[in-house]
Amino acid sequence: MKILLTGASGQLGTELIPLLSGKGRLYTTDRSLPRHDAPHWLSLDVTDRVAVDRVLDDVQPDLIVNAAAYTAVDQAETEPEISFAVNSEFPGQLAHWAKKYDALLIHYSTDYVFDGKGSIPYRETQPAAPQNVYGESKLGGEHAITGSGCRHSILRTSWVYSSHGKNFVLSMLNLALKGVALKVVDDQRGCPTWAGSLARASDLLIDQWQTASRKDFNGVFHYCDDRSLSWYEFAAEIFKQAVSKGLLDLMPALAAIPGSEFPQAATRPNWSVLNTDRIQRVFNIQPASFDQSLSIVMDELSRERSQ
Repeated sequence: MKILLTGASGQLGTELIPLLSGKGRLYTTDRSLPRHDAPHWLSLDVTDRVAVDRVLDDVQPDLIVNAAAYTAVDQAETEPEISFAVNSEFPGQLAHWAKKYDALLIHYSTDYVFDGKGSIPYRETQPAAPQNVYGESKLGGEHAITGSGCRHSILRTSWVYSSHGKNFVLSMLNLALKGVALKVVDDQRGCPTWAGSLARASDLLIDQWQTASRKDFNGVFHYCDDRSLSWYEFAAEIFKQAVSKGLLDLMPALAAIPGSEFPQAATRPNWSVLNTDRIQRVFNIQPASFDQSLSIVMDELSRERSQ
C-alpha cells in the first residue's frame, strides 16, 4: 500500500509517521522538514493546486492521511483566503482525486465547527454553526469531502497538544518558567487531546478500513481524550504534573478569569465537549485517558531536558 501523509511536520503528523510507516510505503509532505526522519520526503505547499496534483499523480496513493491544516485561529480572521485555501479547498482537491482513483481519505476537523452554546457533549449529527473563520474553513473542508463521494473518515477533535510544536501545554510551561503570574480562562470547556492519542485512534481506524471497509465507516466521527476541563483546570493539571516530574520547582501563581477578560480576535466556543459514542460503536475505539496522555507528554519533555 502506498500512503501519502500531508502535514507531516505538525503535532499530529509527527505522531503519525512511525505508525503509518509500518503499513506500507509512506510518502511524507509539508513545507518544512519534520523533527524526525521522514520517509520519502516531498516539500509541498498545499495551496499550490498544480503542485498538489503533481504529487498525487506521482505517488498514486491508496491511502491519503491529511494532517495539514491552517490552525492560527486568531490570524485566520485577517487571512480568511489562506485559511479556506488550506482547510477547505485543499481537502476538496484531495477528495476529488481520491474519488477518481478509489483511494481512502482520512481527514481531521475541529470542535470549533459548533457554536459553543451547548451543555451536553456534541454528537456528529448536531447542526454545525462555527463562530469564527477557522471553524468556517474547517467545516468547508468537511463538506467538500463528504460531497465528493470518496471513501473517507473525518475525525473531529479538540484542544490538541504534544511535547512539540505550538500548543497550550508548552505555552503554559514556558510562561511558568519565566515566573509570569498567570490568568487563565475558566468559562471555556473542552477535551484536551494528545496528538499521540489521535494518531493511535487513526491507526486503529485505518486497520479496520483495510480489513472490512463497511459503508458506516464513511462520514464524520468525534475523537478526543476522556476528560473535559476548562482552560484553567487544564493549566492546573499541567502544572501539577510538571512539579511532580521535576519540570517546575513550584506551582506558579494561577488565577481563573472569564473569557471576557481575555479578548481575542476570534470568538471561542464556551462549550467544546465532543461525544465519542459513534467512534466507539463503529470502530470500537475508546478515548484515551487524559491523565495518562498528559503524563506521557511530561515524560517526553523531561527526557528532552535531560539530554
